[in-house]
Order: sequence, then C-alpha cells, then structure tokens
Amino acid sequence: MTLSPFDLLLYAGAVMVLFLTPGPVWVALVARALSGGFASAWPLAMGVVIGDAIWPFLAILGVTWVLATFEGFMLVLKFVAVAMFLSMGGLAIWHAGKPIATDTRLTRPGKWAGFVAGLAVILGNPKAILFYMGLLPGFFDLRAVTAPDIAAIVLISMLVPLSGNIVLALVVDRIRIKLTAPGRLKRVNIIAGCLLIGVGLIIPFT
Repeated sequence: MTLSPFDLLLYAGAVMVLFLTPGPVWVALVARALSGGFASAWPLAMGVVIGDAIWPFLAILGVTWVLATFEGFMLVLKFVAVAMFLSMGGLAIWHAGKPIATDTRLTRPGKWAGFVAGLAVILGNPKAILFYMGLLPGFFDLRAVTAPDIAAIVLISMLVPLSGNIVLALVVDRIRIKLTAPGRLKRVNIIAGCLLIGVGLIIPFT
C-alpha cells in the first residue's frame, strides 16, 4: 500500500463532509424512516452503499473516460430515479391511513424497493458524481495507486456514509415511535410521501 494513514484519514474526513451535506439521499432516507421506520430505511442505506463503492472505483479507472462514456447514462438514471420516487411518494400518500402492521412497504417487496431506491438515488446524485469523479483525484495520485490502495479508498467511501445513514435512520425511527397514533401516523405518511415526491421533482434540476 502506498497511501499513508494520514492520507486515508483526510479522505475519510472529506467523505464525512459529503455525508453531512444534505441532499437527495438524506431526504429519501428520512422519508422512508418516517413512513416505515428503521425496517424501511436500512434497505435504502444498503442500496446507497453500492453506489458509494461504484463511483470511487470508476473514478480510479479513469475519470475522463468514465465521464465521457456515462454522460448519457447519467440522464437515464436521473429519469429512473424520478419515476421511482414519484411512484413511492404517491403510494405513501395513498396508503397514509394504513396501520403499520398492515403496511405492505414493510414486507420483503418493500425492502427490495428501498434497496433499489437507494441505488438509484446515489447513482443519480450529482453531488456524489462530482465528488468521486472530480475531487477524488485531488486526494490521491490515481496513476500510482495499488490494488490495496483502491480497496482502502472504496471501503472508506462505503463505510463512512453507511455509518451516518444507519445512525440517521435510527434517530428518525426513535422519533417516529412517538408518532404512531392513527391520526399522527396518517399525517406522517403524507409528509413522507410528499418528501419522496419532492426528491423525484428535484433530481432533474440537480
């Protein structure tokens, strides 16, 4: 490994700053945690972590080549993410009055939907793209990194945001437990649905 512990620590701090900057991932995670609790939010965090591994890896392979090749693909991902979050928001509002026990979003299909949503929102998040494709070469000489270096960079890119997302989901879940009275739950689900729709409407302009 050619990278020093200080290099990796500095990079980890930069990734934490990226996490602390509110964006579509935050909004989507809070919306799902409000709507379905931690059980609904953690699959989204798992989907996000896949994207957090893909972007730095692709940046290391070749920043210029990746941006040129995937420019059109990014547009496709944006529209996929828009459709997904609009539909998720609409369903959340449609089922706003359902008790938690009968909410189908807490079943296995809901977890898969959460995972795919997390993957879509991170792959279509320009903040992540700009960070990993634009700023990563500023931290490391990507022409000289070894396989262990690449593994360390990708691991940090995955674990730092994942830890933050899990903590955020747990915090929102704790707050949500106090809001489970039927009337309050309906209002929470409507808010969550509006947030999800908001993500879908914001993504094309970010």
